[in-house]
Amino acid sequence: MKSPVALHAYASTNLSIASIVRTGLAALMLVVLSAFTPHQAAAQGSGTIVGQVVAADNGAPLASVTIFIDGSNRRAATNSQGRFTLAIPAGDHVLVAERLGLESTRQEITVSAGATTTVNLQVASSAIELSRIVVTAAREAQDRSRVAASVGVVDRSDIANTLPSHPSEIMGRVAGVLVNTTGGEGHMTAIRQPLSTAPVYLYLEDGLPTRSTGFFNHNALYEINLPQADRIEVMKGPASALYGSDAIGGVINVGTRRPADEAMASLSLEGGGFGYKRALGTVSGSGLSADLNITETDGWRTGTDYKRQSATLRWDRTFGDGVYLKTVAALSNIDQATAGTSALSRTDYLNDPTANYTPISFREVRAFRVSTALEAQAGAGTLSLTPFFRFNSMDLLPNWSLTFDPAIWETQNTSYGLQAKYGVSLKDTGVRIVSGVDFDYSPGSHFETSINPVRTAGIFDTYTDAADIYDYDVTFAQASPYVQADYETGQFTISAGVRSDFIKYDYNTRLAELQTGPHRRPADASPSFQDVTPKFGITYNPAQEFGVFGSYRHGFRAPSEGQIFRQGLALNTLDLKPVQVESTELGVRGVLSNVFRYELTGYYMSKTDDILGFRLPDGSSETLNAGETLHKGLEAQIGASLAEGLSLDIGYTFAEHTYEDWRPNSTTDLAGNRMEFAPRQIGNAVLEYEVPALAGSSFSFEWNRLGPYFEDASNDNRYEGHDLFNARTLIPVGNNMQVFARLQNVTNTRYAERASFNAFRGEELAPGLPRTLYAGIRVTGGLGL
Repeated sequence: MKSPVALHAYASTNLSIASIVRTGLAALMLVVLSAFTPHQAAAQGSGTIVGQVVAADNGAPLASVTIFIDGSNRRAATNSQGRFTLAIPAGDHVLVAERLGLESTRQEITVSAGATTTVNLQVASSAIELSRIVVTAAREAQDRSRVAASVGVVDRSDIANTLPSHPSEIMGRVAGVLVNTTGGEGHMTAIRQPLSTAPVYLYLEDGLPTRSTGFFNHNALYEINLPQADRIEVMKGPASALYGSDAIGGVINVGTRRPADEAMASLSLEGGGFGYKRALGTVSGSGLSADLNITETDGWRTGTDYKRQSATLRWDRTFGDGVYLKTVAALSNIDQATAGTSALSRTDYLNDPTANYTPISFREVRAFRVSTALEAQAGAGTLSLTPFFRFNSMDLLPNWSLTFDPAIWETQNTSYGLQAKYGVSLKDTGVRIVSGVDFDYSPGSHFETSINPVRTAGIFDTYTDAADIYDYDVTFAQASPYVQADYETGQFTISAGVRSDFIKYDYNTRLAELQTGPHRRPADASPSFQDVTPKFGITYNPAQEFGVFGSYRHGFRAPSEGQIFRQGLALNTLDLKPVQVESTELGVRGVLSNVFRYELTGYYMSKTDDILGFRLPDGSSETLNAGETLHKGLEAQIGASLAEGLSLDIGYTFAEHTYEDWRPNSTTDLAGNRMEFAPRQIGNAVLEYEVPALAGSSFSFEWNRLGPYFEDASNDNRYEGHDLFNARTLIPVGNNMQVFARLQNVTNTRYAERASFNAFRGEELAPGLPRTLYAGIRVTGGLGL
């Protein structure tokens, strides 16, 4: 399906890194100049809001209520007395207060330069109301009812009550999202796509990509300290018009916790089956917060032990004249035995699931990120500048290729970048404009040597080094200006946006060009890509409890460095085209009688020039541009308050993913086939009871449903699907202590995290975790500083 808006051009262009830098600098100058161009009724200076949030029924102060300024990333949280302080630019604003279990409350305020404005908010309780504010859809705080897209939110309380040991234990609560386990905290993801390692998702932490577009890693969530996150937002479908390449299946944005207003510390100690141990520690207060995560496990299968150490440091500071500064530093060190799912034959899957054919496999990951976001008033709007630095490295002996392409990889890249953004509301027009530019300059390297593995009784238990097959340096450069406009008039909000991405690789190989055999290597090259991606959306909210939304969005994904320069068996990877996506979406959402919440969404998405790996008879794959794939489905997110303290949340999707036009060779035509690893049904339901007389308690029971799917593109072999059940409890002991426990896979069901079939090895299934009990204690208290 071709785009109805012919704005994008995916042909490679003769861009140079210097031209990309010049383009980006020109866009940055426009952003800065627009910030200092006089606007109608431009506000000057800044002021301070001080206030208190109390319960509407009895006037009791409400703690931990999040305070937002609509259209800004500035926020605060109330202390134990319900009080808060927030410095913002002078002018007219909309103040938003929200917390789980409370109605989202909005109040218009006027702040004068150099003055303090006092605000007292009375907030009513709500049995069903959840977070109405999202930041991913517009790169700033926005009422979800005004967003023309489906955005799922996992709140801080959900993360705290779930205490996930793996991303799959929390991400499935969003309808249409599937995250599986490949080993340790590794994962594959499916959002409106088949389960895949392909670079079709963008992973953010506080709005900043965790990796450069050129060096995608499908295990991105294990480079984020997820169990100590503040919230998770999932924007489903293409978001390239705002975020660029990668964001075609969806965007996952993990927020860090803001420092506590009053000094506090917490410590969680947890143990579980198969040698699982985890310590989570937090110290927070006076604008500074530090989180530490130390996790290790022996693994439930042979040779699957795992260790991680993660730390997150955040410093928030507000200076005079309304300047806000937020610095976040994150570090992860991961040592994982067996890199991948380590699939088994059907016989061993059923009778010896702890077996591991590839115990020599490993993955060692180092990730470090630091960014400083500066937000300041400029004219009538807000200027945001976020310089960042990233370092990523990974040493890997992949288990999935030991039978046909055994090798050890050593990869690393360093990133230097800047996100610049200016947002302004045009007075008395209902129009808000957000414009910006993203820079990314990421030099990296890839070294790969083949090995001679030794197999004993079917187990790969040792190896010797062989020849070097890849050794190259590659630099990724990107400059991407964008603009988005929202027009709000009465019950309607109309939004439109466009982004232009200029992308360039400079590749230099230390080994000779090679165009024969399984490890072909291109000569030195500098491919480049340019794309223009539009979007358009509309929301209609005839009542506060009901709304309709629809959108058209285009997306694209430039090939990653591994797809281009690690040529493998392919005849030509330098001419790979970017993936192109056209998506339409229509949905309704609302609340009934303050006890039932729903969002129902339908989508239709076409991908052309999809970059797919065609599985060859020996188990290897050849990277090719497919003709066209089609993805369509219905998603339902439902929540209900069944009784006092008793709630039910359901996320369910029914989807179909098909090859519309794909002929990988002259004898194979896959058109009309369903795509492999693409279940039609994905479901999650959580029944939770919080004892009214025992504040802070939680007892929950969870059901996960994964429908059948084909194991191969020919649709000859099929995995039967599965249903899993989990139970969790959290019980307070005194004022500062909680004990918790969780039981995964209550019925001890045998299931596969992933099932595949190829002519060389037959059916392979990666067994999932058997019934496992975890328990721990969490202590939280003030430091009295």
